[in-house]
Amino acid sequence: MIIGIGSHNPAKIKATQPFVKYFEEAELVSYSSDSLVSAQPFSDEETKIGAINRAKDCVKQGAEIGIGFEGGVMEMEDGMYLCNWGAVADHEGNVYSAAGARILLPSLIVTGLKQGKELGTLMGEWTKDPEIRKKDGAIGVFTSGMLSRSEMFLHIATILLGQYVYNENK
Repeated sequence: MIIGIGSHNPAKIKATQPFVKYFEEAELVSYSSDSLVSAQPFSDEETKIGAINRAKDCVKQGAEIGIGFEGGVMEMEDGMYLCNWGAVADHEGNVYSAAGARILLPSLIVTGLKQGKELGTLMGEWTKDPEIRKKDGAIGVFTSGMLSRSEMFLHIATILLGQYVYNENK
């Protein structure tokens, strides 16, 4: 069985481990997949759609199960929050999605986002590490390293696997 992840980002690839462990004979394949949403999603809905599109694209490229993760931001009454979504799709047309942690972003970052910059770029500039999105990400920086980007997506992957197994066994 091929499990596809719609990304070459090491943090997202690492987060697929619940699927790899559950499906013991599975081979994990990293696909280039387009989210078909903005480079910087600005809502929960857009971020969710991006994750679903990535998961479905993996299946189109040959995976039996496709996984997509997407990070974005969302505006709320008290400010702009980091948001993140994941999705799993299979060759039978089933699609399941789940969201993860939220954290209020500092005004300096929000200003840059409103000027049209991507969060990953801003975080790279701010931390002086252009590869931060492949490591701890914004969530890692703003939680003082207590939660990495991979761990954030791992939580979503665990929820997705649970949904997938539940629905396959009912």
